[in-house]
Amino acid sequence: MDRLDELRRIADSVGIAARHVDALGIVHEPGEETLAQLIAAFGLPSDPKQAADALADESRTAPFGLGSVHVVAHETPNPVLQLRAPFPGAAIEWHCRLEDGTELSGRGEALPADSDRANSAVLPLPAPLPLGYHRLDLAAGAVAAQIGLIVAPAFCYLHPELQPGSRSWGLTAQLYGLRSRRNWGIGDFSDLAHICRDAAPVGAAAIGVNPLHALFAAEPRHCSPYSPSSRVHLDYLYINVTEVPGFAEDDAARALAPVEAIAAARSADLVDYAAVAAVKRPVLEALFRRFRGEQLAPNGAPRGALGSSFRLFQQEGGQALAAFAIFEALHEHFSRDGGEFSWRHWPAPMRDPNSAEVAQFARENVDRVEFFQFLQWEADRQLGEAAAAGSRSGLSIGLYRDLAVGVNPNGAEAWADQELVAPGAAIGAPPDPLSRAGQNWGLAPINPLALRRRGFAPIISALRANMCHAGILRIDHVMGLQRLYWIPSGSPAPAGAYVNYPFDALLRIVALESQRQRCAVVGEDLGTVPEGFRETMRAANVLSYRVFAFERRQDGRFLPPGEYPALSAASAATHDLATLKGFWLGRDIEWRRRLGLYPDAAAEVTEAAERRRDRKFLLEALIAESLLAPERRDEFLGADGEPTYTAELGAAIHAYLGHSQARLMLVQIEDVAGESEQANLPGTTDDHPNWRRRLSCQIEDLVAGPEMARIAAVVNAARQQAATG
Repeated sequence: MDRLDELRRIADSVGIAARHVDALGIVHEPGEETLAQLIAAFGLPSDPKQAADALADESRTAPFGLGSVHVVAHETPNPVLQLRAPFPGAAIEWHCRLEDGTELSGRGEALPADSDRANSAVLPLPAPLPLGYHRLDLAAGAVAAQIGLIVAPAFCYLHPELQPGSRSWGLTAQLYGLRSRRNWGIGDFSDLAHICRDAAPVGAAAIGVNPLHALFAAEPRHCSPYSPSSRVHLDYLYINVTEVPGFAEDDAARALAPVEAIAAARSADLVDYAAVAAVKRPVLEALFRRFRGEQLAPNGAPRGALGSSFRLFQQEGGQALAAFAIFEALHEHFSRDGGEFSWRHWPAPMRDPNSAEVAQFARENVDRVEFFQFLQWEADRQLGEAAAAGSRSGLSIGLYRDLAVGVNPNGAEAWADQELVAPGAAIGAPPDPLSRAGQNWGLAPINPLALRRRGFAPIISALRANMCHAGILRIDHVMGLQRLYWIPSGSPAPAGAYVNYPFDALLRIVALESQRQRCAVVGEDLGTVPEGFRETMRAANVLSYRVFAFERRQDGRFLPPGEYPALSAASAATHDLATLKGFWLGRDIEWRRRLGLYPDAAAEVTEAAERRRDRKFLLEALIAESLLAPERRDEFLGADGEPTYTAELGAAIHAYLGHSQARLMLVQIEDVAGESEQANLPGTTDDHPNWRRRLSCQIEDLVAGPEMARIAAVVNAARQQAATG
């Protein structure tokens, strides 16, 4: 067996696919160098023989042949564990401690010594086992093991508004981009509460937002919500400083934020993250000092209700919250005066979260560490208030949150659990029609081997954190539950390979957390989707994410509303696509032309021609649904070749989507406002103002204004019509 064959054998054993077909129909087979790099990214030796020995050693040393966790289907009538007996004929004693403290015991018998499976054992488990996270202790002679036992359902939770026959709709927004009379230059949780209160009475069932994940407090200019430092914690910049306990009474704290600086940040055309941080941070620090003096005794004991709430939050956050706050303090320390952004360049002891030096730093800077915990407590408190405001106003489903597919390799999660993330690789996508060179998202992939060793705890934590205060969770690039495209460091995107994940186990864990949190799930299933994937997700009650620009027939014509899948969320666009107005006017094409993003002149000409065709196809679709009079076609196409977009055309498109069979329809607030620029232009960084776009109008005028009322009336009527057939 030559080296390539040996590498392929190792790759297969850890889940690296030896072959894949991209969206353009091109077959890719990763070569020797790619396989060696990706195997090394798993934490294994790149030499195939040494890698094989390491895997064999891990398998041999696993008591009873089990890993640290086992997922059991809740609906299985008689669950059975297949074990490896430590010696022929071994009797295996088991003791199960259920999540609620109930204890069960039993005995499993090994297969007879003369059997052809003499080293195997069968362990019947009691039925029915309750849903949840349990602990199973096993013993046979001197051999003992403890594993997690996760009993999980087959189906995610479906809110009554998403059940068969229902046709609801939601309003989505980029929270940072909300402009209001009172915010400090960035949309905040009070703006979110405002939208929830105003949108519910006009018929919205949900309010969707971009990921709210923690970014980098020490470097606010790193602003992509899809490249977070932590998916478990929140971005403190969304805190409304004026609602922090003590602000109204603290003249000195209020004086730390000059009126002129706040006004400048509020009136800026784009979100100036550095300016926003500069006005918020000093006030937040002063309010924390006040809070500590009023709510916490010198010995740290809570003095009042808020102090008790904060201490409980710290306790429940546990080591994960502590590690995040320590990272924030360290990152602040090492980033001063233009220092290193990445923890990978810190002094060696500080790169190790478990080192004595890090522990000493935390002790010496306990107030600073606690400040960052305070920010998380306040952010969570205000987010909860926004969700409660929506509930009180009749927002029946609630907040629609978003979970990014990965984390930034330079952030808190990657620092705190370095065995979990795979060094030397990044998540991306193979070539497809929207990006023929493929994509490298620069996110750190989770090592599937380490994920199992952790008992799936990191995924469980991320799901719980993002389902908190939410009625729906959108999982970005949900195909990552089954496979992710890994690109070796330094390689172009097409040189990557797919890595498989424990799909069945992960999907059941999503379902378990969904049921427990009473939070429905939308899976963003755009791009290269594995065969049979959407069917599996549909069977698990996960809503498919359908964007009308991509819902086409073979000839390119738009899919009629009646042919949208029922278990789906239909949207006019996403943060990575042009708004309705921008699509119609070709603003995205203009940007790509201006920035030289087309590989050649022919590609630009082709896309411009396709857009002209798409305008005609869209008008045909609207006419077929009786949403536009045929004689008005030329009015929107433009007699001189310059297309015309009007609010009336936008309303017709929303009615078209409203007629769809999708149980949830999403309206972008940017489309209500008539914005022509999109939030993010894929393939760009600083050339396009990604994640900095602000609405051109204030939400006080927009959400309670005539255009919102008009769109809401159109959508409500269309949704009612779709529900009644």
